[in-house]
Amino acid sequence: MKKLINKNELQKHFFDGMSILVGGFMAVGTPETIIDEIVNLDIRDITIICDDAGFIDKGVGKLIVNGQVTKLIASHIGLNPEAGRLMSENKMEVSLIPQGTLIEQIRAGGAGLGGFLTPTGLGTIVENGKEIIEINGSRYILETPIKADLALIYGSTVDEYGNVLYTKTTRNFNPIMATAGNKVIVEAREIVKYIDPDVIITPHIFIDYIVKEDNNGYIWD
Repeated sequence: MKKLINKNELQKHFFDGMSILVGGFMAVGTPETIIDEIVNLDIRDITIICDDAGFIDKGVGKLIVNGQVTKLIASHIGLNPEAGRLMSENKMEVSLIPQGTLIEQIRAGGAGLGGFLTPTGLGTIVENGKEIIEINGSRYILETPIKADLALIYGSTVDEYGNVLYTKTTRNFNPIMATAGNKVIVEAREIVKYIDPDVIITPHIFIDYIVKEDNNGYIWD
C-alpha cells in the first residue's frame, strides 16, 4: 500500500462525529499541517483526545476556536482561554484526566487491555462514576482503555515505509497514540528512504499514511 499521500488526499479520512487522538504537548510535536487541513475541511462534532487544549493559534486549539470540537478529553486546558470559556458556557464537553492516567488509558487501548487499576484520583471527583476495586486492603480506580477512529502524530524523520523517529520533546505522547488509532497518519518533517532499524521508535506497522509537513514556521528542535 502506498503510504505517502498529499495533504489534499486527507479529506476521505475525516468525517463528522469522529474521535481523533492528537499527539503533542503544548503544541510541541503536534501535526500542525494536518490540523490546518481539518480546519479547512470544517469537520464538525469531533471528539479530541490529547494532552492539552493547545493555544488559540497552535495545536488542537485551532479546532476548538473554530467550533469543531464537541468533546475534549485532556489533562489540562489552561493555555487556551477559549477552551475554558466554551467549557464554562457548556458549549464543549471537557473531560479532565490526570496526565499519567490519560496516557496509560491510551496505552491500554493500543495494547488491547481491558483497563488498569490506579490509586490516582481516589477521594476526588476523578473517581465519580467509576468502579473501585480493593486488592490486599488497598483501593484502586478501574480506568478503562481509550481508542479512537484516527490518530494523528508528528514525526521528525519518517522513512518511506512509515518508520518514525522523534526529535527531543516532540516524542511526548506520539509513540503511544500511534498504537491506539483505528487508522494512523503521521506528519513528517523529513522523509527519507530508509531508517536504521536499531533506532526506530515507532515501527511502520502502526502507520497507515504519511503526510509531508508544510513550512508553517514551527521548528521543533
